[in-house]
Formats: sequence, C-alpha cells, structure tokens
Amino acid sequence: MTRRTERVGNVIQRELSQYILREINDPRLGFLTLSRVETTQDLGLATVSVSVMGDEKVRHDTLEALNEFAPRMRTHLSKYLQTRTVPKLSFTLDRNLDHGFRIDSLLRDIERGENPAAKDDEENEQ
Repeated sequence: MTRRTERVGNVIQRELSQYILREINDPRLGFLTLSRVETTQDLGLATVSVSVMGDEKVRHDTLEALNEFAPRMRTHLSKYLQTRTVPKLSFTLDRNLDHGFRIDSLLRDIERGENPAAKDDEENEQ
C-alpha cells in the first residue's frame, strides 16, 4: 500500500464511519466497527473490513445491509475525496476480533491451570 492509497483509505474509513452513524437507520445493522480500508493502486476498489459483534446471522445481515448501501456511501464519498475516481466499495467481515477473544480465553484457561488443548478435544468429541 502506498502512502497515497493509505491516506485515501483513512479518509474513506473516517467518512464512512460518520455516514453510517448519522445517515443509515437500518435494523439489520449490528454493532460494528470499520477496522481497515484497503484500496487498490488505481483507487478503483476499496475493501472495507468490518468487525461485527454478535452471531453469524447478525454478521451476515450487517454485511448485506452495508453492501446494499454501498452506492449511496460512494456518492457521499465523492464530496470528500479529491480524486478523479471514487472507489467502488466492497465490505468484508474482519474476524480478528474473534481471534483475539479466543486467544484471551485460552490465556485465562492457562492462568487458571487448565489445559485448553484438553478442553478443545472434549468439545470436538461431542
């Protein structure tokens, strides 16, 4: 990622966060965080990684709603980006938060003297 695409990604992340907070009132949206925006070199596509709290249905519904609102968000971005083209928006699920919670849980088990590997084996047998 070049410095230019990184700056554009930061602007996109900030503006989309504000837009979602203020303009989108859709019951399908769960509690979400825009964790990262990566743009292609030609700024034709911006992939927005989204962390969503909740079960898989909430995550799926949130991504579906965001992808439906993407054209409106792209129009909104055209006012703030000083580029010739405005990237097409693609929303993807960011599971890093889930991995962090899993690691935290394993570390707590170890701290209590439990064997997390044995616990995983029991869960896989059921």
